[in-house]
Amino acid sequence: MRRIWPDLFLILFAVCIVVGFASYFKQVFGPYREHVDIDLSLWSLPQYTFFSMSRGLLAYILSLVFSVSIGFWVAKNKIAEKVLIPLLDIFQSVPFLGFLPGIVLLLVGIFNQHNIGLELAAILLMFMNQVWNMIFSVYHSIRTVPVEKMQCATAYRFSNFERFRWVELPFTALSLIWNSIMSVAGGWFLLMINEAFRRGDRDFQLPGLGSYMSVAASRGDVPAMINAVIAMVVLILFLDQLLWRPLIVWSKKIRVEQTGPSVLEESWFLNLIKNSYLFAFFRSVFHHFVEILQNRKAKKTKRDFSFLGALMSPIALLILWTLLIIAAFFVSKLLREISMGQWWLLCKMLLLTLLRVFICVTISVIIMVPLGLAIGTSEKWKRGLQPILQVVASFPATLLFPALIFLFKFFGIPLGMGSIVLMTMGTQWYILFNVIAGANAMPSDLKETAASFRFKHLQRFLWLNLPAIFPYLITGILSASGGAWNASIVAEYVTYKDQVWTIPGIGSTINLAAQNNNYPLLAASICLLITVVVLINFQVWMRLYHYSEKRFALND
Repeated sequence: MRRIWPDLFLILFAVCIVVGFASYFKQVFGPYREHVDIDLSLWSLPQYTFFSMSRGLLAYILSLVFSVSIGFWVAKNKIAEKVLIPLLDIFQSVPFLGFLPGIVLLLVGIFNQHNIGLELAAILLMFMNQVWNMIFSVYHSIRTVPVEKMQCATAYRFSNFERFRWVELPFTALSLIWNSIMSVAGGWFLLMINEAFRRGDRDFQLPGLGSYMSVAASRGDVPAMINAVIAMVVLILFLDQLLWRPLIVWSKKIRVEQTGPSVLEESWFLNLIKNSYLFAFFRSVFHHFVEILQNRKAKKTKRDFSFLGALMSPIALLILWTLLIIAAFFVSKLLREISMGQWWLLCKMLLLTLLRVFICVTISVIIMVPLGLAIGTSEKWKRGLQPILQVVASFPATLLFPALIFLFKFFGIPLGMGSIVLMTMGTQWYILFNVIAGANAMPSDLKETAASFRFKHLQRFLWLNLPAIFPYLITGILSASGGAWNASIVAEYVTYKDQVWTIPGIGSTINLAAQNNNYPLLAASICLLITVVVLINFQVWMRLYHYSEKRFALND
């Protein structure tokens, strides 16, 4: 039964959001200032927190549109798959933090009268850190849609739009939601770097929670640092309750199973929306709009759709190869300045970071696979730990790096081991959330079958749990390894109270080359890193991808 007070709450909530975004966009289109004074008072913290949330949400919306479009196209088009999958592997492995100075200087130069350039640089960097695991989750989910569902769509003569709306997108939703949580958390990981960027004597700070924490850490203001941590926790809880929790509960109704879930989860905000008159009105308008769009789509023949896809792929192929040739030409000129001795040193640095990435991913798999299975298969654990883990995972580990460096120094922990801890803090969640997504997507009828046959713990793990989560686990490991390479930029080069600690590795080499404007060394480091990571991805992870598609798809 609908009541009026949910509508009043939603109207008040919408007004607050609109006012907040109006304040944010006023800052975006405001005049460019060469220096921004960050106010460490408690009263300025809510506004800074909302500004940071706005950047993160804008980057996520861009990532969502991009990942669904590209992931669907790559999964459906063989030419696009052959062209884009290698490029996506490269982009996922590229340490974009090394390009931060160039991106900021370029956009500030283009928009030199307003703050748009700085805002775009922050949003773009968060987008490039968020989007890749989302694309792979969409791509892999569409590739593993059960055959019987596609056969039903064919039997009922679904159009391409209907097939996408009723079959492929719902099947993709669960994995996409969990990877979205992890992607936004990865965006918070770069918060302090994005908003507190400085280049020599030039100040490119943006008012936000990251710059607030950075200034507080540089001044040693412990109360302000504690306030920033509390504000970050409040922001994460806000997004969890009003965005992620409703989406997770909604996704339960589109699981692939023949029996209903034993326990129905609820979200107070989702229930409030369902009881709203405004929601009912907008829902009817939306359905009417979709029906109009669907009728227009139905008028287009399949031949037209196929012709468009066949036309776009060669054009995309031509554009991408042209861009690659141009980039290779300029990079080759820089690489000529690198001597054999420097190449040998770069190989040693790469092997050191590769060892840390391997240890980081191995530790994450050993710890997070059992934990993710326990949370995803147990309603008790799910209700108790899932909200807490969402908060912990979304908290940007970079905000804790200064305190951790102090602890490493205090207890005499080698910074080489400390860098592994820092990298693990930023990458372990990719594996955990993908395992939870796989466990949540496990059909209840399979669980009941295992219970009826009285599987022991090892049998249940080997014959039920591992096959069910395997496609999700590979997606998580691939994203975690890419995230670990990017995290090495931060973990091997840490600044605290104007002191810099560096650990030998490709991450610190890239950071130092960027700081010293050594572009030949920067290009050589990134090219070597990309080559090795792409080889590993193709020889290991992509083979496991294809194996999981053939062996562990949910087909009858």
